Amino acid sequence: MKPAINDPSARQDTGGLSSVPSRGGDRNNPPRRAAGTELERDIARLVDQPTQDLRLAWRQLPRTGPPPGLSRDLMIRALAQQLQERAEGTVSPALRRRLRSLAGEFDKGGASFDPGTMPKTGTMLVRQWRGHTHTVLVREDGFEYEGQHHCSLTVIAERITGAHWSGPRFFGLTKRAGILAGAEAGR
Repeated sequence: MKPAINDPSARQDTGGLSSVPSRGGDRNNPPRRAAGTELERDIARLVDQPTQDLRLAWRQLPRTGPPPGLSRDLMIRALAQQLQERAEGTVSPALRRRLRSLAGEFDKGGASFDPGTMPKTGTMLVRQWRGHTHTVLVREDGFEYEGQHHCSLTVIAERITGAHWSGPRFFGLTKRAGILAGAEAGR
């Protein structure tokens, strides 16, 4: 007979969320790294929980009630992110700032790339692709391609190529990392 300690059926499943370290932690007690399967089970368990239990779990993790009108799907995703952050650690403050900055640009309807590379209104972007010349007119409120208005160069590049491309890169508005590294090395 096997000892109970090695028998998986002897393990108890509490049915609730596993205990995880506090959000901030400290330098002497970094967040523990949960076993991938344990974290995956905790996240999978969220899907099976009733909405009321999800609200209770929300109050335990971020220590506030869920925003009013938050859908069940978004609540599950947010709780899963919280579980992952507590098990694996959070993103750096620099990344958070960058994400906030990008979200702010998106909210303003800004371009999907660095505004410093945005060509002036009226500029014609021309690109040869598979034997055809494609011309895009830069407008104040976006881009015009084949008589249609588009908010993003990426959408136009995808339409031309049939595959996902970075629009600014496709039209030559960004520099490649190798070129930048070469320029810095030559200083």
